[in-house]
Amino acid sequence: MFTDAALWMLVAVQGIGARLQRQEGQTLAEYSMIITLIAVGVVVLAVVVFRDALTGAFNSVIPCLNGTC
Repeated sequence: MFTDAALWMLVAVQGIGARLQRQEGQTLAEYSMIITLIAVGVVVLAVVVFRDALTGAFNSVIPCLNGTC
């Protein structure tokens, strides 16, 4: 009975070690980081390009927030 439990534990530890050595998850994480970096860059570029339009839109809303709309 003890040898069966020890053998089962050995197989379980080897299975965990094999899963940790696979790199499929790393590739997915790297691609998601690249996509996130590109998305942040696009948002920053959009804010820079449309800066005047955004400023005008926020300035036109300020009187409505004061109640003098």
